[in-house]
Amino acid sequence: MFWQETKENERHTVPDDIVDVAYSIRCRCLPVDHAYALSREIMRALPWLAAEENAGVHTIHVAESGNGWMRPDKPDSLLYLSHRTKLMLRLPKQRIEDAGKLTGQTLDVGGNTMQVEKAVVKPLSTITAVFSRYIVARDDMDETVFMREAQAQLGEMGIRPKKMLCGIARVIATPGREIHTRSLMLAGLTVEESVKLQQRGLGPGRTLGCGLFIPHKDIKDLRPVLD
Repeated sequence: MFWQETKENERHTVPDDIVDVAYSIRCRCLPVDHAYALSREIMRALPWLAAEENAGVHTIHVAESGNGWMRPDKPDSLLYLSHRTKLMLRLPKQRIEDAGKLTGQTLDVGGNTMQVEKAVVKPLSTITAVFSRYIVARDDMDETVFMREAQAQLGEMGIRPKKMLCGIARVIATPGREIHTRSLMLAGLTVEESVKLQQRGLGPGRTLGCGLFIPHKDIKDLRPVLD
């Protein structure tokens, strides 16, 4: 981990060439490791998604409560969704209309029925602390090597965060192989760097939710999210 203080950023206008599309859904529960099953069903409905640069599928997470509920560790444990839970895709603007075909679909996500309802388009955030729950990593990669390689990839994009924090390792199961990942928080970005990273992501696996960054308003609260 490294940590360097920075000044607050001014307000900026976010370009709308890449956006998040948030669908209301009706779904009682999903397995913790639902990335592959969700990706497969969405690409069945939207077959162009896999080849679309900068497109991705956010995995679904529910809030941990203050009453003792914690996210289960076992991949086949169930997450119980609320009516506020959304299905989110990150998409180029020109694909928003095509993605409308997902509305009204019934998806089978690991044996759990998900009915997809209306969608709302959301711009990317200007918040300069962002995190990704899943960045693809080698299974033998320790935290130091992971951080060094992530920093190098960010540097190639012209992104130089002043704060980086690596979270625990997780595995995403697919029929062909297990994909090893780590979570990653970045802070002290400029607004332009934050938006660029949200637009482009980091590493492979976008349709499985890997490499997609989302904002976080308070970096003090990021350790529970990363773990």
